[in-house]
Amino acid sequence: MPLVVRRSPLSPLRGILSAGPFRVPCALGRSSTTIFKRESDGATPVASMSLLSIRRRHRRLPALRCPLPGRITRSRDGWCDAPTHAAYNRPVRLPFPASCEEMARTDRLYDAVVILDWNLSSRKRFGGSAIFFHLARPGYPPTEGCVAIAPRDMARIAPLLKLGARLVVTR
Repeated sequence: MPLVVRRSPLSPLRGILSAGPFRVPCALGRSSTTIFKRESDGATPVASMSLLSIRRRHRRLPALRCPLPGRITRSRDGWCDAPTHAAYNRPVRLPFPASCEEMARTDRLYDAVVILDWNLSSRKRFGGSAIFFHLARPGYPPTEGCVAIAPRDMARIAPLLKLGARLVVTR
């Protein structure tokens, strides 16, 4: 079963995510969506991306049920977003010498984060990194290119997330 994201008719920075019986609002990138994704452009890629795994903060979401393979996010987990580094768009350990995102964020956005196969299996420099499906801030402000939903919606949708499923972002 795919998860399908369509842009909202009310705002190009928001979408509607459909997953099984659920239809929930979501945040999209600050530059809306694009078919020409580039590093740091702030756009959500229009693409069909495999769901690979889930990372979560155990103490914050102990009851989250999800059949995807997963691991607990630790304080030294990072994700390299430096396009010229050999570890570009890969998980890394902090501290790290190149630019990277902290996965153990204090703002709770990555308390549950699904790793998507965007620019991972066939990595292209400057092709965009750290495109995740994660938790949204209240009010659904835009992301840096990810798809984000409310924590309560993630709890309802997580049991449907299986290996082989896809997140499909449409125009």
